[in-house]
Amino acid sequence: MSTQDSHILIVDDDERIRALLGRFLRRNGFLVTMARDAAQARRLLAGLEFDLIVLDVMMPGEDGIALTRALRERLDTPILLLTAKGETEDRIAGLESGADDYLPKPFEPRELLLRIGAILRRVPVAEVAQPKFLSLGMLRYDTEKGELWQGETPLRLTGTEQALLRRLAASRGQPVSRADLIEDLGRGGAQGDETENSERAIDVQITRLRRKLEPDPKEPRFLQTVRGTGYMLVVD
Repeated sequence: MSTQDSHILIVDDDERIRALLGRFLRRNGFLVTMARDAAQARRLLAGLEFDLIVLDVMMPGEDGIALTRALRERLDTPILLLTAKGETEDRIAGLESGADDYLPKPFEPRELLLRIGAILRRVPVAEVAQPKFLSLGMLRYDTEKGELWQGETPLRLTGTEQALLRRLAASRGQPVSRADLIEDLGRGGAQGDETENSERAIDVQITRLRRKLEPDPKEPRFLQTVRGTGYMLVVD
């Protein structure tokens, strides 16, 4: 799992620590929600899905180990425990409750970041079945063959356009950065002026592809620009 846009729930009764962790993780690209105790965490978990829970052990009322044990009965969400206790028995108790990792306080923020990244990389990514066809207004895109059709008439795509559309279709509804498109289209490794040239080349190919996809290429409906990121394919 990529850390990009991963949603983390921080549960800690110390307001100062919650604020510090929240700022740090947001600066490193995470979405963050915070809870002050187990009760508030339970309410949040009843309505939201998270990619990871960072949970303090020593909290008033229901502590972190008890909450972890209860959550494991119904959730597979990874849990990283934070505690002032670093003894072996405490670490074992935390892991036996169902936690994925255990980090004693005080800790370096970078270590927390590395442990979060390691946990997220271990989480299997569910494969989303790719439909045979995607509808783009009057057009139909065959995801298996990489062909674009208007009714019974195939529309010619260049090799680069085919590769570009295939990559965007695989991530439909999600923005794809120019850097990822450059990498996937075989222009990886560019540096300096080469990177700028490659980005311009991607923009040119997007413009050409829009002429084939869009009723009005100047007001794109299907191949949208995501400002500051890249491009996104939106299907019917």
